[in-house]
Amino acid sequence: MSANTSPKGQTPTTTPDPVKNDAVRESAFLKACRREPVPHTPVWFMRQAGRSLPEYRKVREGIGMLDSCMRPELVTEITLQPVRRHHVDAAIYFSDIVVPLKAIGIDLDIKPGIGPVVEQPVRTRADLARLRDLTPEDVSYVTEAIGMLTRELGSTPLIGFAGAPFTLASYLVEGGPSRTYENAKAMMYGDPELWADLLDRLADITAAFLDVQIRAGASAVQLFDSWAGALAPSDYRRSVLPASAKVFRAVAGHGVPRIHFGVGTGELLGLMGEAGADIVGVDWRVPMDEAARRVGPGKALQGNLDPTVLFAGREAVETKAREVLDTAAGLEGHIFNLGHGVMPSTDPDALTRLVEYVHTQTAR
Repeated sequence: MSANTSPKGQTPTTTPDPVKNDAVRESAFLKACRREPVPHTPVWFMRQAGRSLPEYRKVREGIGMLDSCMRPELVTEITLQPVRRHHVDAAIYFSDIVVPLKAIGIDLDIKPGIGPVVEQPVRTRADLARLRDLTPEDVSYVTEAIGMLTRELGSTPLIGFAGAPFTLASYLVEGGPSRTYENAKAMMYGDPELWADLLDRLADITAAFLDVQIRAGASAVQLFDSWAGALAPSDYRRSVLPASAKVFRAVAGHGVPRIHFGVGTGELLGLMGEAGADIVGVDWRVPMDEAARRVGPGKALQGNLDPTVLFAGREAVETKAREVLDTAAGLEGHIFNLGHGVMPSTDPDALTRLVEYVHTQTAR
């Protein structure tokens, strides 16, 4: 553990500047994160590196998802692919939210067509013992890959990411993807002390994973709470927000922008902002101006084109993108993104054209 490493859940006493590259620091993306004037609205896409790209499918052929995430050269290539093709304003590190769980020894795999599957779900207090602390050595391939990436990306910022404690807990307790989260919610309602301890443990693991990425060179991070939309606001505030806030506090001292995103979280946007993010991601269900009202002042926003619009043809895409830009026109900081990830069957050319359209329409 280095001298700058903070105790779990605590903010470092110093505030280093992790972005050493002036061109990266002054990029449109990081300026928007800081709510500063930008030369154009920056664009990047969740899941921009993935199955929508033929070059991705080619390099991943015959290689399992988790194995792919542990090969620095492959991670570097996959992360760079959408930057080369689409000319997006930021890259996002290619990984998966369950990577830190795998790294600490949880027996899980990502099954094609299913998603993460946990061999032994976490259901009892004794199961918490399997969730040990994450160390940088556990994910040395992340440090190596980010070092390679920052050298290749030049002036393009790299976004690190992790799964939020609630979403990780949902996978661990359910044993895999779920539509109802009955086991996770049963623990949350029926054994709130165990639930709180589980999320607190996952907050430490998540914060450590983000810390590794920032120290290696990521110039922003995004916390994905993919399934938080399954919660009522009162449950989120009581049973989820404390753990997410702990993650954001733990990495605050690095000085990098922190993004918070979930799907179906229109009723939670204000609470997600309260958790400590600098930028709140918005899905396609809430217009950007209304999202800004719900989040409140002092935050940049990210979003929020419906990913399915990309199947509707160029004119429809531009019309809907224009609507997003118009509703975001009065915001202090806006990062254009989809309201969720790129769908696998999306035409890559539609994404390339969308980036060009947003850049052209917002050039200042």
